Amino acid sequence: MIIVMQRQATPEQVDTVVQYIRSCGLQEHLSRGAELTIIGAIGDENKLDLAHLEILPGVERATRIAKQYKIVARDTNPQGTIVNVRGLPIGGPQIQIIGGPCSVETQEQMDLAAEAVAAAGCSMMRGGAFKPRTSPYAFQGLGVTGLEYFQKAAKRHNLPIVTELMDVRMLDTFMKHDVDVIQIGARNMQNFDLLKEVGRVNKPVILKRGLSATISEWLMAAEYIAAGGNHNIIFCERGIRTFETAYRNVLDVTAIPVIKRETHLPVIVDPSHAGGKAWMVPALSQAAVAAGADGLLIEMHPNPADAWCDADQALNPGELKSLVTTLSAIAQAIGRHI
Repeated sequence: MIIVMQRQATPEQVDTVVQYIRSCGLQEHLSRGAELTIIGAIGDENKLDLAHLEILPGVERATRIAKQYKIVARDTNPQGTIVNVRGLPIGGPQIQIIGGPCSVETQEQMDLAAEAVAAAGCSMMRGGAFKPRTSPYAFQGLGVTGLEYFQKAAKRHNLPIVTELMDVRMLDTFMKHDVDVIQIGARNMQNFDLLKEVGRVNKPVILKRGLSATISEWLMAAEYIAAGGNHNIIFCERGIRTFETAYRNVLDVTAIPVIKRETHLPVIVDPSHAGGKAWMVPALSQAAVAAGADGLLIEMHPNPADAWCDADQALNPGELKSLVTTLSAIAQAIGRHI
């Protein structure tokens, strides 16, 4: 249920509504805008008396929500949410470009990658210390050593880091190493125990769409995180599996405006995993920005031919820099900036 307070509602009136919600065994979610305060009631809505709510002082209106996802629904914050990553906003007019290699390999490789990411004008850096691979014999990442290489390289250029969490048992390690953004990969989108745990920490979370997940399933996965108290969620479209074999995955550009209509949370796109080929990345990136994406997650390796995994889809430093220049022009044309 959504309760919209009157513009002149006092803090005491807001608190009265909150106390009523709690007394009925539900939880509240407050969204305070410049002019309005909206309160979401989370739980069994049947326990709330709609007529009683609407006569409480300061209440403008109360509306039942039929959708199962309540905290992440746009109704709870119509203006949209901006997720802050060490002072950098994801959402709003600025489009954030997150660049870096698929996996952390060596300290030298990460140092060169960080230098190239910063030189290209990217605001954050990506890299996998733990890698989910289809084959058990493929490179699985360097683990904790990889996190150390990553942090050391990124800190030289003041780049916040984005890396994937695969196992709930490693969450404390991620917190200890001060990972700036925790990524939940496509294969773990419905790992509900993992989602619940990252919902209990105060870290931004990138939630990638599952290979065959519907929009509703994706939103409900985000609701698991939000229900734990962590509302710093960023959706990431990374392509879905279809019958087509000409490319790795189908980038669902349509999902960008649809998800932004359904949720107040920001949406970014991973064009590298969608196309699976470096030559596709620029076109897919441009389409994503034009469609309203709030950021991009782009793979770049100092020397793609030597990459330990996903070499075919990694840009080189020059290609990344050129792409960011092109994307800046597109962003400007639609009233945004990089």
